[in-house]
Amino acid sequence: METFWFIAIGFMLTMYVILDGFDLGAGIVHLIAAKSDDERRSILNAIGPVWDGNEVWLLAAGGTLYFAFPLLYASSFSGFYLPLMMVLWLLMLRAIGIEFRHHIHHPLWKSFWDVVFSIASILLTIFLGAALGNVVRGVPLNTDGYFFEPLWTTFTVVPEAGILDWFTLLMGLVAFATLTAHGANYIAMKTSGKLLKRSRAISRIAAWGVLATSLLALIAVSTIRPQIWHPYSAHPWGFIFPLIGLAGLGGMFYFHQKTSDTAAFLSSTAFIAGMAASTAFGLYPNLLPASTSPEYSLTIFNTAAGEYGLKVGLVWWIIGISLTCLYFAYLFYSFRGKIKLPAQGEGY
Repeated sequence: METFWFIAIGFMLTMYVILDGFDLGAGIVHLIAAKSDDERRSILNAIGPVWDGNEVWLLAAGGTLYFAFPLLYASSFSGFYLPLMMVLWLLMLRAIGIEFRHHIHHPLWKSFWDVVFSIASILLTIFLGAALGNVVRGVPLNTDGYFFEPLWTTFTVVPEAGILDWFTLLMGLVAFATLTAHGANYIAMKTSGKLLKRSRAISRIAAWGVLATSLLALIAVSTIRPQIWHPYSAHPWGFIFPLIGLAGLGGMFYFHQKTSDTAAFLSSTAFIAGMAASTAFGLYPNLLPASTSPEYSLTIFNTAAGEYGLKVGLVWWIIGISLTCLYFAYLFYSFRGKIKLPAQGEGY
């Protein structure tokens, strides 16, 4: 039962990165790809019907974490209190940037909120990548299963490292390059004209960034946490996950040459899903490794809720996730195809 909830939370977090990832990527390229107010409105209207719904996956993952692994929830939310507050503010600033820009039709007002939206998207992407880096690297858990990390210490990977060091910043750069390519693919898929061409160009450049940072991250992970490869040695079938990621990365380069924007977007989706699954497979059964001592690590077994509660929750989770998937399928089907820019005062 604990393994099922590990997979369920991993699935929801992966869905968040894929879906809200192209929203974040749209924010990253917002000031670069769009050169006029109409083009910036086009980007916002491309994500407008779905951006707030996409964030529900993060809330659902947090709620499920609280239910299934309460000790992990308590430990991580207290230990990561400062960065979580920063992430919360960045999420709010992104939302404000989207919603406030069209309330007053003045160039200075719109430009200000465009910058807020873009900077918040960039910082949020880097912070989410750094958060994954902390999970892979490990945190200074004590005998009670709790920890505290400052924002940074020496920027080196040591047992008492801070939230930010060279490794977690590298993971932040991986996330930045990946979601830039993912968001640019989505904007290219949804728009036309010069905005489409610029988005394609950004995605091509970002794909090389994904390749370079991913190779560096692979070397760094193998050096810092070689234990991540142990599950692959025990269960070679797990290599299917990195192969999916590799196929997705190759697909981005291939379909860029074919100018097939939808296929390129699906390829970046496959890359994200494959890399997320690869990381989860390598960490299992650890949820939060300890950098202090392996026996202090939080696993699916020493943080799980009671067996009865997990079984009852399974029924409601299946019902809820089924309805959610049906809703998102209908939502994306309803807003399929290229967007049509609404008149001023309508939409975003």
